[in-house]
Amino acid sequence: MQYKHIQVNSLLNKIQTNDILFSGNYTLDPYKNCEFECLYCDSSFEKTIYIKQNAPEILEKELEKVEKGKIIVGSVHDPYQKVEKQTGLTRKLLKIIVKHGFDCHILTKSDLILRDIDVLSNIKNCKVTVSLISLNQNISQVFEKNIPSSEIRMTLVEKLNKHTIETGVALIPMLPFIVEKELEEIIKQAKKHKACYFLSKPLELKGDLKNIFINILKKYYPNHVKRYIELYRDSYKPDEEYVKNINNKIMFFCKKYKIKNQV
Repeated sequence: MQYKHIQVNSLLNKIQTNDILFSGNYTLDPYKNCEFECLYCDSSFEKTIYIKQNAPEILEKELEKVEKGKIIVGSVHDPYQKVEKQTGLTRKLLKIIVKHGFDCHILTKSDLILRDIDVLSNIKNCKVTVSLISLNQNISQVFEKNIPSSEIRMTLVEKLNKHTIETGVALIPMLPFIVEKELEEIIKQAKKHKACYFLSKPLELKGDLKNIFINILKKYYPNHVKRYIELYRDSYKPDEEYVKNINNKIMFFCKKYKIKNQV
């Protein structure tokens, strides 16, 4: 993995449509590309991590000009990937968000976020969403081997909530056919670990990622290859009827375990 420091002209992106999933007004990413190399992500094959070196200065200026709202941190690339240990870039940006009184919703897979509990506790209306794809370590090892285990991530949810930082679990992406049998147990464990809410979004296979992912299935889950080809035949998204059925199951289990199905 290579690292390159870059200068950026802008950092904050205005969300133009209603953000149903994360309920945000702006997004920002301290880094471009990600060291975690998850095989379901279209940036997983990039070998250069771009560190937005002047991001704090840019954000300081931008927050002075825009309306107050909720900032989604890590909307594309994890803000707590390994390089953050050295740069502290995400921590610097969060301090600026505190200074200007903006709400914040952080998306991550990493327990490195625990380092910044002192800053998170001072953010106005701070939320953290911790994502996973399975409780089965064999599945995680195939698709996201460079990430803390699902057990560590569930414990992370509980630790953050104990510090009064509103934290939920996201099954993102939901891998069709591979994790369906786990849906109830995942939601049950989210509730057990004090998650404030549960979110989900099916796997999307845009561009070249579709062929790449099918080849991964051929190696690890050959019985699902034909099912995926059919499910994603007409779009980068799964068939609408399939998504509807999965969402209904998730809503049922969320009601059963009394956990919100939205932020």
